Amino acid sequence: SPCPGPEDGHCRALCAVPRADSNLNINDVLGNYSLTLIDALDTLAVMGNSSEFQKAVKLVIDTVSFDKDSTVQVFEATIRVLGSLLSAHIIITDTKQPFGDMSIKDYDNELLHLAHDLAVRLLPAFENTKTGIPYPRVNLKKGVPPDSHNETCTAGAGSLLVEFGILSRLLGDSTFEWVARRAVKALWSLRSNNTGLLGNVVNIQTGHWVGKQSGLGAGSDSFYEYLLKSYILFGEKEDLDMFNSAYQNIQNHLRRGREACNEGEGDPPLYVNVNMYTGQLMNTWIDSLQAFFPGLQVLIGDVEDAICLHAFYYAIWKRYGALPERYNWQLQAPDVPFYPLRPELVESTYLLYQATKNPFYLHVGMDILQSLEKYTKAKCGYATLHHVVDKTKEDRMESFFLSETCKYLYLLFDEENPVHRSGNKFMFTTEGHVVSVDERFRSSLWEDILPAGEHSLKAKPSEPKAANFSSNCNRVPDERRYLLPLKSNYMRQIDRMVGLI
Repeated sequence: SPCPGPEDGHCRALCAVPRADSNLNINDVLGNYSLTLIDALDTLAVMGNSSEFQKAVKLVIDTVSFDKDSTVQVFEATIRVLGSLLSAHIIITDTKQPFGDMSIKDYDNELLHLAHDLAVRLLPAFENTKTGIPYPRVNLKKGVPPDSHNETCTAGAGSLLVEFGILSRLLGDSTFEWVARRAVKALWSLRSNNTGLLGNVVNIQTGHWVGKQSGLGAGSDSFYEYLLKSYILFGEKEDLDMFNSAYQNIQNHLRRGREACNEGEGDPPLYVNVNMYTGQLMNTWIDSLQAFFPGLQVLIGDVEDAICLHAFYYAIWKRYGALPERYNWQLQAPDVPFYPLRPELVESTYLLYQATKNPFYLHVGMDILQSLEKYTKAKCGYATLHHVVDKTKEDRMESFFLSETCKYLYLLFDEENPVHRSGNKFMFTTEGHVVSVDERFRSSLWEDILPAGEHSLKAKPSEPKAANFSSNCNRVPDERRYLLPLKSNYMRQIDRMVGLI
């Protein structure tokens, strides 16, 4: 693979270029700035625990500083830290207080100021790059390290727009959204003329694709997610246009198997890794990060296809009690056997339950919960599984376990949660941080980011639509709510495909 192996990082952008440090993942994800405390802030609010939320916020305000000689991944610092600070700030300042009293006495926008300070320290990554695509790492005190690589992955460079866009619109300063949007446009301009696909690793100075693999997993995943979520939040039509085009190209070149999920002959639908220029198969593995895609399909109304892909990942979970980082669908065995408590399958399960209200997905959630309790629980938390077969553990609990895995599991079973009942509309960032879909994010104070006629001050934007469907939302009929979402013969077919039967 052109992409460094998963052992080089347990973040969503596994293609971050390796450094010489022996424990790279711990070094530049943790960042020495109370990562887990910050990443879990809005989980406490969503769970209605106001006393712990207020205590945690005060602890962050009193103790966290980004003025550190610490080299961090721009992507991870953005989605885990910047996103959580913004989410918590929005929750604290929401006049409706949908999660209970999450207000902080004498709060003076400290979390917003912290977010601004962090973002300013990340900005050097966008300088001295000929394409506008940012460097993957930056030192919080000194800027881009002199020995920096010129290669980054598509997800890492192209999944900053939601957090940077929110910050810009809260501050009234277009700088942050402008640099993030410039990076997205630069990547988009480098797609193949033949297939319309993007690769997974790019040189930020030349625009040359170093990694030519196009897939939905590590190195690519959240790029597609944020095209759609940026549109949902900001209403910029060009984001939706890019997403619809990307989605159509994914359907045309990455999707294998029968045309319909729940009828017809042939193999179950599966999205594979292909060469970005030819669309030809590059390998026979998929990775656990791709399990987010059914959730994204739910957001655009392509529910039937989501049901099928989700069933495939759930079958792998049933076989191992976890998702291996990479699974070889041809060999029916893990290629990379660790499981770092990732949330993507839980996220898709939660969103499919919200879309269908089929109790099957509650059973899936219970299965996942019981597996986590049985195999990953440790004395002081929950541990990464070093190997999904022998269930050996590693002494590490990633911060996304609290910010995403636990949050989505909790929300799956909490029908009365304010996320579902408050009347507010919420969206989750790629790190699971909850953000209100708010009119104030739909209008900007500037017109210099988008071409004339494309800026935000406009009528209500059109609804997102799956590029391969004529109806806006491909709903599952109510009478199917209490049947298996996938016909039993197709379920058995998937079980056979992963070696369950």
